[in-house]
Amino acid sequence: MEIGGSAYALDVLYYDDESTPQRGTVLVERLIREDGVRFILGPYSALLTKAAVPVVEKHRIPMVEANGASRDVFSRGYEYLFAVLSTSDNYLTQAIDLAVAYAAKFGKAPNELTLAMATDDGPLAQDARAGVLASVKEHGVNLVVDDRLPPELDDMSMTLSKVEELKPDMLVVSGHDKGALTAVEQLGALQVSVPMIAMTHCDSAQVERKFLKASSYIFCAQQWHRSLNYKGALFGSAEDFARAFEMVYGYAPPYQAAQSAAAVYVLADALERAQSLDTDKVRDAIAATDLLTFYGPIKFDETGKNIAKRKILTQIIDGGYVVVAPEELAEQEPVIPRPAQ
Repeated sequence: MEIGGSAYALDVLYYDDESTPQRGTVLVERLIREDGVRFILGPYSALLTKAAVPVVEKHRIPMVEANGASRDVFSRGYEYLFAVLSTSDNYLTQAIDLAVAYAAKFGKAPNELTLAMATDDGPLAQDARAGVLASVKEHGVNLVVDDRLPPELDDMSMTLSKVEELKPDMLVVSGHDKGALTAVEQLGALQVSVPMIAMTHCDSAQVERKFLKASSYIFCAQQWHRSLNYKGALFGSAEDFARAFEMVYGYAPPYQAAQSAAAVYVLADALERAQSLDTDKVRDAIAATDLLTFYGPIKFDETGKNIAKRKILTQIIDGGYVVVAPEELAEQEPVIPRPAQ
């Protein structure tokens, strides 16, 4: 890119935070103080993002992040934080909306539907839980199981025993990759049947590859999908990005990869528009972003959230992810109830 008549290339410098917030804080300080970094791309997870933001705020360093969706971080008045992704409280609400819309498929009225929920105790899953609770209250759905499990979420057998006994119409699960894998594996092993199942992190956990039969017709909350009709100057369409990613890495991109690339795009675009390396000028340019991209539209509100892009709900059909909601982005209607596996 060219800034002020000089040519620049983005150079990404990074360290391994070992998924530890304390270490992440130290490393962000190191990047700024010792390495002279002027702009930060956020870390992975809500916990690491929460740890990094106070540091970048203190140093007035803009941070564009792609993998910390906790709604709490956007309620603290931070001025240098910007996120291309949507917040996690909306992850699973579309699944509840979908169940209500298709209540007749269950042979019930919406206020007769029953729901079981299992979430790990981390901030993302608890945000997702809060969104589900709000949606349940709005629609009058009956919550019969609400289990908060340890962060590692490596055993759901007790929750699934309750599900087997109470036979709810829906089961929703949020617990990062490990939670998705545990849920799908144990649903199959214990042969627990639920008419509708929805969860987060299906694609990044690759549940469809590891448990093809058990994962069939599960609904998956996602930020992005290659079939979406999104297009921008960088990479082209969503499908173009997916093919380019596959050529380099040999597997289909999870939405985390797409939104990480989109974060770099936002930073580069802001630098070109600011025509400056001054951190405050670049911060203001990021805040003014109004960009169409392969990942979707990106526009920030005063808290730094992307208010232009919608979350999507996919369903695993024949080993692939098919967008089924929202209706205007759907490839086909959802399969409800879930066929017997």
